[in-house]
Amino acid sequence: MNEQHIRILVIEDNAALAANISEFLEGGRYVLDFAMDGLVALHLAATNHYDVIVMDIMLPGMSGFSLCQRIRNDLNCATPIIMMTAKDHIEDKVNGFTLGADDYLVKPFDLKELAMRIDALHRRSSSGSQILRAGSISFDLGTLCIRLGNGAPLQLSGMPAHITEALIRAYPNFVSYEQLAQTLWADKEVEPHTLRTHVYLLRKLLHDKLGANLIKTLHGRGYRLSTPDET
Repeated sequence: MNEQHIRILVIEDNAALAANISEFLEGGRYVLDFAMDGLVALHLAATNHYDVIVMDIMLPGMSGFSLCQRIRNDLNCATPIIMMTAKDHIEDKVNGFTLGADDYLVKPFDLKELAMRIDALHRRSSSGSQILRAGSISFDLGTLCIRLGNGAPLQLSGMPAHITEALIRAYPNFVSYEQLAQTLWADKEVEPHTLRTHVYLLRKLLHDKLGANLIKTLHGRGYRLSTPDET
């Protein structure tokens, strides 16, 4: 296949919207497969390579949230995911990012915006590996894998990947609560406990998988990456 083609899996049970997406995107540099429910989508994602996955949240049989989680955990698939939904509450967005989504598009939307977001995610995932380092910690922006020393890599996605990138870019300095919230949610107002919960879950994941406490809380200020080789 031509290297310029972007292969997309669209998961949408609304036939009219699926037809509009197909009409707008197909015939150029995009190659599309469609699924109308989660089980078919899961099978397609397991048996094909896609550059970007675009999914609705309200799906028959399996919600987009559950599907996203299974793509990440069961298939160990890091393909960028855009969630489409009429739900515009911040809690829904937080849930989507936590489960591994990379972008979130609220209906109704302009199809040009969908195409731009697809292009942006594809560029980010295919631009080649850029590895950020902090002491013995390395984080590959291409694969979203974090590694401690010569140990096995741990692949992150969604919110954990965004938090890790922010911390490692700031190292050896800390990231304030306000800076991290701005990075994750832009100008949306989010309860402080939401950020604390995400950091807690990431800290636990890194400890369980990499065997080290890598995130230090600076009470009243923010968070800082703490490498095992620090004296």
